[in-house]
Amino acid sequence: MSKPYLSLVGAGPGDPGLITMKAVCVLREADVVLYDALVGEEILEYVPAGVERIPVGKRPGGHSYTQQEINGMIVQMAFTRGHVVRLKGGDPFIFGRANEEILTAQDAGIPWQLIPGISSALAVPATESIPLTCRGTAESLWITTGTTLSKDISADIKLAAQSSATVIILMGMAHLEKIMEIFIQLGKSECPVAIIQQGTTPAAKKVMGKVSNIVKKSCIERLTNPAVIIIGEVVRLQYRGLANFLAVTQSNHLE
Repeated sequence: MSKPYLSLVGAGPGDPGLITMKAVCVLREADVVLYDALVGEEILEYVPAGVERIPVGKRPGGHSYTQQEINGMIVQMAFTRGHVVRLKGGDPFIFGRANEEILTAQDAGIPWQLIPGISSALAVPATESIPLTCRGTAESLWITTGTTLSKDISADIKLAAQSSATVIILMGMAHLEKIMEIFIQLGKSECPVAIIQQGTTPAAKKVMGKVSNIVKKSCIERLTNPAVIIIGEVVRLQYRGLANFLAVTQSNHLE
């Protein structure tokens, strides 16, 4: 048996072609893999035959492991199997709770490494040709969660809504109406919005609109998590192209 070791690996946003080469190499060295719900079957094919693959992510209608249970599995399997690969969707340090698992490994004396992944917050808008920053349109961006540990809306959303930055919200569909109300109260009802569900995958669904009508549009299309919400003027750029974006003042596609 190999020595106890933990690798926290980012699987990327869903498209199996967007996992990094280093992540693939680590998967091929695994003795056991604990993977999240958003990790696709094609990515798990990089794991050698005979290596156990254990789903530990949350699934509607299925058993969900608590973080404490996952932490316990990491320690137990590291000492009984050897190299534990904790495979997470996106990037482990972007709302991936990797820090809690690192601290667990450290407390147990288990060496660890982290392999970054491409976050859906960046890859999903790019796949849909939405630039998150663009000279003259958006000089910065916010990436925030839509749901905190207490299941409330993050207070940072109100701060983000007061800026001219592009706002990217993950895990926000459960609070979509309340989030849009915050932007409306701050005079942003006409601000463009895009919501992309299961972005970068063949099952991707997209809705475009404005703060004032995106809730209704998303309900019609029955959008749910996992989805990336993009709020900001950059959403308009998808339609007319970057070459003449300075001339764009509004888009009928958002009505």
